[in-house]
Amino acid sequence: MSSTRDIDALIEMMAKLPGLGPRSARRAVLHLIRKRALLLSPLADLMQEVAATARECVNCGNIGTSDICDICASEKRTNGELCVVEDVADLWAMERAGGFKGRYHVLGGTLSALDAVGPEDLRIPRLIDRVTSEGITEVILALNATVDGQTTAHYIADQLETRVRLTSLAQGVPIGGELDYLDDGTISAALKARKDI
Repeated sequence: MSSTRDIDALIEMMAKLPGLGPRSARRAVLHLIRKRALLLSPLADLMQEVAATARECVNCGNIGTSDICDICASEKRTNGELCVVEDVADLWAMERAGGFKGRYHVLGGTLSALDAVGPEDLRIPRLIDRVTSEGITEVILALNATVDGQTTAHYIADQLETRVRLTSLAQGVPIGGELDYLDDGTISAALKARKDI
């Protein structure tokens, strides 16, 4: 029996994280072990706490520690603007940029005929309900500039066309680009230069 079985298992688990391969995971685990009191134990405690408390906001789909996230709960965010994003990483990227002061709606992906993902598999019906019930005056489609992202944007635009002003991010977001990989300045410029669909 290997004396490093648990360590090897931790390396394998870390290697499954985005951006980490086996070598990076091995280096990260060795660093954590060397700094066990300073990093490893607190990290393990925090991961256990997050595993027990993290949940999806029932309103928008953001991740937080309560049923309604801080953004949805904030009265300062009730300005009638709703920014639609593909996933939570995109919402967090928009928040890092600091240019948007409305609320969000996380779809949970994009429409994809190849992957058999239809509107009912995403949070599109909930989006339509929110537009009706929350007094939304503008829906900003901040979807990634991919084929599936644009297909999803067109579908949502068709569903909401006569109900609300529809805009999309403009200048600064490259074709094929994903929000989570863009810098804060690019996201801010694209938000300010949004256009009607």
